[in-house]
Amino acid sequence: MVNLITEYMDIWTTAQMQKSNGGRGRRKNSNGQSSYGIKKLRELILELAVRGKLVPQDPNDEPASVLMEKIAKEKKRLVKESKIKKQKSLPEISEDEKPFELPVGWEWVRLGSIGDWGAGSTPDRKKLHYYGGNMPWLKSGELRDNEHLSSSEETVTNDALKSCSLRVCHPGDVLIAMYGATIGMLAILENTATTNQAVCACTCHSGIFNRYLFVMLRAWRPRFTGQGAGGAQPNISKVKILNTIAPLPPLDEQHRIVAKVDELMAICDQLEQQQTDSNATHQTLVETLLANFTNAADQKECAKTWQRIANHFDTLFTTEQSIDQLKQTILKLAVMGKLVPQDPNDEPASVLLKKIAKEKERLIKEGKVKKGRRLPQINTDATRFELPQGWSWARFSEIGEFGRGKSKHRPRNDPSLYSNGKYRMVQTGDVARANGIVKTYTALYNDNGLSQSRLWPKGTMCITIAANIADSGILGFDACFPDSVVGLIPSAEIGNAMYFEYFMRTAKGYLMDFAPSTAQKNINLGILETVYIPLPPAEEIKRIVAKVDELMALCDTLKSRLDDAQTTQVQLADAIVDHAVA
Repeated sequence: MVNLITEYMDIWTTAQMQKSNGGRGRRKNSNGQSSYGIKKLRELILELAVRGKLVPQDPNDEPASVLMEKIAKEKKRLVKESKIKKQKSLPEISEDEKPFELPVGWEWVRLGSIGDWGAGSTPDRKKLHYYGGNMPWLKSGELRDNEHLSSSEETVTNDALKSCSLRVCHPGDVLIAMYGATIGMLAILENTATTNQAVCACTCHSGIFNRYLFVMLRAWRPRFTGQGAGGAQPNISKVKILNTIAPLPPLDEQHRIVAKVDELMAICDQLEQQQTDSNATHQTLVETLLANFTNAADQKECAKTWQRIANHFDTLFTTEQSIDQLKQTILKLAVMGKLVPQDPNDEPASVLLKKIAKEKERLIKEGKVKKGRRLPQINTDATRFELPQGWSWARFSEIGEFGRGKSKHRPRNDPSLYSNGKYRMVQTGDVARANGIVKTYTALYNDNGLSQSRLWPKGTMCITIAANIADSGILGFDACFPDSVVGLIPSAEIGNAMYFEYFMRTAKGYLMDFAPSTAQKNINLGILETVYIPLPPAEEIKRIVAKVDELMALCDTLKSRLDDAQTTQVQLADAIVDHAVA
């Protein structure tokens, strides 16, 4: 087993996966990844342990068959002395039930035959005198594969023990969670306690090492969860536990197995800590270099910093999180004027703003747009950074048509708005998952629906002001949206809204500071109108968008290769485990 660890060390330590929703016991590293390879190594250690492949057998050990005969006699004595209840006979184990062949001296047994199992209960919550006593009362959520569980969140009184048929569990008892989020999780008691009905406790019979039972149940967990009833809260019953078959080695070998598992798990802990430390160092390095990047004085200095990063590109950007940070840095550089060089021949943004203002006056006269409120002069002392030559600070209403969406009819889900619909209707969720371009829609308005809303043209930039605050995206098609979304149609003098979508992605956290502290934060149109936007010359906007597109494509390619490499590492880890237990 040690050779198996060392021979495939690179697989165990490099097979990592991006964060996922599931996975108790899967440690998350500082770079947003989980230690998949080490997790699989732990599973392999446990699986080999219960297959008799972790430590050599000793022919001098008393075989498990003799051990079971002694346990049977002990159980009869305990029943006679009224220390345990007489158990229903367990069915014989058929050959079909045995998942693999055991070593000489081992036996397949049913869990019900090697210990006294029992679940607890929950005293009536209305009877306050049942709670707050001296007896720890454990619930399934407190089981975390802890080998030394000594306390509980709640306690019960002696009255509860007497009146509610609570099982008294003793130090050394092995506990297993029978349903809920922690199904199959384990603990070994250090002190006398009781449990609720979601926990089953086992007092091992003589000849059964409780820590071996703990190891075996950890290895057996997939089989337990597989037995669950499924649904939102899977569960396993006491009856299923009692009837589950398990591999039982001789007592001395049980102790040798546990000692070897402890030794190998300690190695896994060391590997995992080394991996965590390495990832943390890598993450700090990435953050420091990217911070230097954005703090560069101008585009020339930025280019020099980029060259230093480019020399170590393959070792720096090796995780999804680091690539996402690179993407965000590219966007920050874009809106700070540090991504592409300025051209002194470009018409400055101040002239662009004057042209847009004239265009807007004409459109107002023609009744094509409404006259907006007069905004105060921009206070350059309140800006977040210094602009390059030729740039100006502006606001959304100064660069195009800016307004809220419409959905006047109530209730908004009235079928009369949607029957035989043909006009796409976009909601905040569609904008939130746009990743630049809004490609999905929630519903289709018919003519009646359109009459109480507004159809915004393809290319409109959307900003959410409720639910998903300050998310943004460019409409990939003509669409309606409700007043929880604000739209920007950039002036014809600018044309493309993509640059402003980049700005929104970099400024989202800044905009959130303006949201009122309510249960559901909202940013209104008035607040968005006050936001200062760094506006480049029109020609530079085009160069910025082209460069961002180019670099984002590079990042996406990098991420795709990374995903392929991670998938390969994970598949290798799985293959090694499958081969080792075959």
